[in-house]
Amino acid sequence: MPARVHAIIVARPGSSARAQLLRTLEALRSQTAPVEAVTLVVCGDAASARTSEAVAQTVEGIVEARHSTSFAEAVELARPRVAENSAVWLLAHDTAPHPRALERLVGMLERSPSAAIAAPKLVATDNDREIVSLGVSMTSLGRSVELSAGELDQGQHDGLDEALAADIRGMLIRSEVRDALRPDPALAGADEGLDLGVRARLGGGRVVLAPTARISVSPDGPASLPRGRSRRAYVTRLAQLHRRLAYAPAIAVPLHWIALLPLALWRSIAHLVGKRPEEVFPEFGAAVVAMLRFGALARSRAAIRSFRTSSWASISPLRVTGSQLRRRLDDGHGSEGGAVSELHFFGGGGAWAVLAALAVSVASFTSLLAWPSLGGGALLPLRQTVAGLWQDAVWGVRGLGLDVVGPADPFAGVVAVLGSLWPGSPSFALVLLWVLALPLAVLGGWFAATRVTDRAGLRIFAGVGWALAPTFLTALVDGRPTGVLVHLLLPWLFHAAVVAHRSWGAAGAASLVFAAVAACSPSLVPALLVLWVVGLGITLGTAQFRGAVRLLWTPIPALVLFAPLAYAHLVDGSLVALLADPGAIWAGPQAAADAAGRLALATGYPTADAAGWAAFQIAPLGAWAAVFSAPLALLALGAAVAPRWRAGITLLVVSLAGFATAFLAVGVTVSFAQGTPVAIWPGAGLSLAWIGIVGGAVVTLDTAVTLPRLRTAVTGIAAIALVVGAVPALTALHLDASALRNGPDSTLPAYVAAQASGDQPISTLVLTPQNDGGLAAEVVWGASETLGAQTTILSTAEQPRGTDIAALSVDLLSARDFDAPGELAAHGISYVLVAQVPGDEADQARSMRTSAITAIDQRAGFVHAGTTDRGVLWRVDTDIAAPATLTNAQEHQARLVVTLQLIFLFAALLLALPTRASRRAARAQSRIVGRAPEEPLVLPRHREELAEASIVEPGGVDELAEAAIVGETPADALDEPTAPDGETAAPDAEPGGADTDPPVEVAGDAVADADPTGDPDTEEQQR
Repeated sequence: MPARVHAIIVARPGSSARAQLLRTLEALRSQTAPVEAVTLVVCGDAASARTSEAVAQTVEGIVEARHSTSFAEAVELARPRVAENSAVWLLAHDTAPHPRALERLVGMLERSPSAAIAAPKLVATDNDREIVSLGVSMTSLGRSVELSAGELDQGQHDGLDEALAADIRGMLIRSEVRDALRPDPALAGADEGLDLGVRARLGGGRVVLAPTARISVSPDGPASLPRGRSRRAYVTRLAQLHRRLAYAPAIAVPLHWIALLPLALWRSIAHLVGKRPEEVFPEFGAAVVAMLRFGALARSRAAIRSFRTSSWASISPLRVTGSQLRRRLDDGHGSEGGAVSELHFFGGGGAWAVLAALAVSVASFTSLLAWPSLGGGALLPLRQTVAGLWQDAVWGVRGLGLDVVGPADPFAGVVAVLGSLWPGSPSFALVLLWVLALPLAVLGGWFAATRVTDRAGLRIFAGVGWALAPTFLTALVDGRPTGVLVHLLLPWLFHAAVVAHRSWGAAGAASLVFAAVAACSPSLVPALLVLWVVGLGITLGTAQFRGAVRLLWTPIPALVLFAPLAYAHLVDGSLVALLADPGAIWAGPQAAADAAGRLALATGYPTADAAGWAAFQIAPLGAWAAVFSAPLALLALGAAVAPRWRAGITLLVVSLAGFATAFLAVGVTVSFAQGTPVAIWPGAGLSLAWIGIVGGAVVTLDTAVTLPRLRTAVTGIAAIALVVGAVPALTALHLDASALRNGPDSTLPAYVAAQASGDQPISTLVLTPQNDGGLAAEVVWGASETLGAQTTILSTAEQPRGTDIAALSVDLLSARDFDAPGELAAHGISYVLVAQVPGDEADQARSMRTSAITAIDQRAGFVHAGTTDRGVLWRVDTDIAAPATLTNAQEHQARLVVTLQLIFLFAALLLALPTRASRRAARAQSRIVGRAPEEPLVLPRHREELAEASIVEPGGVDELAEAAIVGETPADALDEPTAPDGETAAPDAEPGGADTDPPVEVAGDAVADADPTGDPDTEEQQR
């Protein structure tokens, strides 16, 4: 038995620390086995400790150290005051031993002669029934694992008497080994107890546990891990890396050292997938520090070598295996708490709504199924190869113009993703997009509605209402790919953004969709940023600071994507050009910046023809088309006074932001189509407004209209009005009222397309005489002018970009005598095409085109290649110079830009990837956002009640049918087990198991979320 016990207490200054210290000293005086001496080490100002009578009565000496002194360093300062043959008891100011703790620790050392260390059971100060720590082990890779932590103490671990190590707080170290077993300061405050246990085992000793010796500890003491997540991740990882280098055989140390940075990169990816972005920078910081601490590593290895008498095989039986670790961390399938409300996509009719929309789409766009590509409107072919698609999406030489070098529009990246989905013929991806647009819109609207309502019928109504939005149908009929994509993406942005404060998974998904929406419609960015600031303010107002950090991430990937383009426009002196519509600029029909045009926008129509009603052959009702949207708009206004009025007003603010964007867009002209100014398309703003209108209408129907029959009637009226309003657009292709055409594979003659097959770097000078007497000239690279090659640095340019070809084009058509083929060949131009202006050609344009053809025919060095439906083509009959390449400086700039953009996009993608833990955490939170406690209670009806109602109450069966229409489907109305896909579960399913419906929500309590974009951070909840 140890003759004497010397306690070393490490304390911090401060009023709360002083109160804890006095409590600890009182606990020491109350021990049944009193300590021989107590040394107090104060890391900071020790004046208050020196003047305290309670401290003076207990301690034999006070050591004052720097504030930055670690626990291990403080213990080392007190060691000279420890008498010979005294065991050392390591305590802190927040560790209060229970009266018999020391007696039982000493007894364990007495009964175990081979034991070098005795460790107590640590319990929480505010709840001594909660185990903080009892035994520590590690994996084969050195990861520390708590054997018992965060559990309710029911005596279940009192039979545990040995472990590899333990928490350093409360450790009693035998006097014979106290000089060899000193806490290692290089561990930076983490895993100190684990390191002592490993070294004791290597020295032939053991770590015995005394579960009946209890010590109360606080989470903020000098021997505790830091409270901040980043700081805790840093010290924990640094300790693990230092132990790995200290424990490794000498021959393996260089290999471990070399692998530190690559391993940090790999683990950073794992942190992002695991929704722990705050651990990325600490990971690299720990790796760099561990690489540079050669002196500390040498001292640690020397300490182990001087005391070691056993092999590392003696530790293996006490390590935690991979399977044990998985069982310890795995608490089931994530449904222990149960999901209060399953998604019911199939059982709730969502899948049937999508299939019905697909049938309508096929009936409306039947001809598209036979088209190899789409044309008309703002549609253009895509590159022939996937490599060509992605080349257009990165910083470098642009696919239009001559020697134009600069950033790509972010929309080119969206086009590249879309075209890569059909790599054999990327242009066909646009055909598939048009055919699948309606069902995809219903799908997106249905999922967005899951953030607003639990009723299956209202979700279907929201999906249908979103798909039948006038602005979306107009974009489909007129051939506007950016408008179609924005409308398809916005509901997913809503679905993820409204819960982005809850989890890193949702924030990552929202940031990706935000970037895609901004890429398709930059004019929406100001409105989205305003809404983002509002959401950030709400989150900060509710003191959810970690949620605010997640929200801060949402626009960052989009800002990184747009930064090079913004800089290019800033250099040109026109930053407002950043708002220009990407893709092909088309001077098609849209509302004008006058009273009539803004009236059309106010009614939800982006064009004056009211989605085709103005020229509808059956019933031209353009002046009355607003009636079809009126029921939905009235329902949306009712959301402001509905029981869930906070969510309703927020959705109305979204609508207001969308309408404001549309009203401003029609008055902003920054783009040009062959010299013709074109205003920004207002349809994107109307799509944003429409999501607020549909959401507000659903809020009203879900919370304000409580009578099932009335809800059914109102929902039916609004839905029928929208369906009728969509008739002209859905029949436009059959009535030849659509701008869609069977698109060519190339906008250039087939001869050029064949020569440039495979996206070969062949350029064509396209000259188009204009109706106003002007001449449009552009250089097209490859087999066609493509959608991804379009760039706003050219479509918004007020001055020529790259090499100016205007003078060369005019001289080519004039009587000037010069070496025209030689100059064209020097610029890498292989072909010249004189095209006809789209649409009706005026006499002036026709006369200029005829003169141009005659002028080029009379020049030597031009071989007439034929007259095609694209125009008259000539081949330049001389050696063609190679196309211009990037300089070294431009290549470095391109690599830097692409690397930074890929890093942020990859980080967002990793955050968005769902994991098992993120899905489990998401189910613990409400799917619906903004639910109010005063909302009317909606309870499922039991089978017995429904049967009784059908027999006793007249019309009982009809009421059940109504419930299915408005959202209380049999899967919801019957209190029976349901599987996650909506199918009936096994009758013998365990209550509360993964396949059962747990209790329903009562008066606004949380409904569990099946969103796969959550993360394990669940302590911050928000309605």
